[in-house]
Amino acid sequence: MLRVEGLHKSYGRVVALRGVDLEVSPGEIVSLLGPNGAGKSTLVSIVAGLRRPDAGTVFVGGVDALARPKAARSLIGLAPQDLGIYPIVTVRQNLTLFGELAGLRGRELRTRVQEVAEALLLDDLLDRLAGELSGGQKRRLHTAAALVHRPRLLLLDEATAGADVETRAQLVALVRELAGEGSAVLYSTHYLQEVETLGASVVLIDKGSVLARGAVAELVARHGGSVVELRFDGEAPVITRDRPGRQPERDGNLLRIPTAEPGPEIAAAITAIGAHAARLQSVEVVRANLETAYLAITGRRYEPGEEIERA
Repeated sequence: MLRVEGLHKSYGRVVALRGVDLEVSPGEIVSLLGPNGAGKSTLVSIVAGLRRPDAGTVFVGGVDALARPKAARSLIGLAPQDLGIYPIVTVRQNLTLFGELAGLRGRELRTRVQEVAEALLLDDLLDRLAGELSGGQKRRLHTAAALVHRPRLLLLDEATAGADVETRAQLVALVRELAGEGSAVLYSTHYLQEVETLGASVVLIDKGSVLARGAVAELVARHGGSVVELRFDGEAPVITRDRPGRQPERDGNLLRIPTAEPGPEIAAAITAIGAHAARLQSVEVVRANLETAYLAITGRRYEPGEEIERA
């Protein structure tokens, strides 16, 4: 449903995308995972036709989205990170407007407004002004507007950013339902737990490049061994180990030791740091999961609010 090849985009000297390739099939959820500044929103905005790439191709449902943006947009539902609703009209009027913009009319439009409102727990709020909604309700209305025309490709860019727990759970459940009905979903998020709950394929993007891709279980099996983390008061010491495997890694005051046996590793590490034990502040075992896979691939822990430097 979506095929992206060789996508490049720069803003002056800042390189946002470096030859990104990506495919999303009908019924598939692909999660774009990466820190702030990784290029996720730029990629989504190019697919949606809001920005032009410097190079590369984008096909949506077989339509060349760069040559025929209007035809491609009719197949797309977009919920960007920033809220895009009209506060001075009602929830019903918001959904009706977005449905009309997508070409819906009459009974079909009224039916879809009701259906999407019920799916996102807005049916009791249809006649309330959008500006009077809570933050979570506004986030659900924002997403509902992207769904009202049953898009074949749904683009969600940080759809649950700042959302309450109920809203986040409802949106994640709806995304799974839409994929089950055949929609292709490109889902950009900061939340690792959402990716695991969605059962999504993962595209890990960092500094504008795709570093890894695959199912969560596949990435965890390939990259996500357990890690022992020792945090010190001041710079972490240098230690080595004789056993096979990756050597400990230092990151400021943090010493990370990849291991399949955390217990014996902790005991050996305490012995190895010697007098530095007096500066030891904490010891944490991070079990194999998507976060440890991210750490192994990028060399740093996943921090949702992290902003990276781009070359």
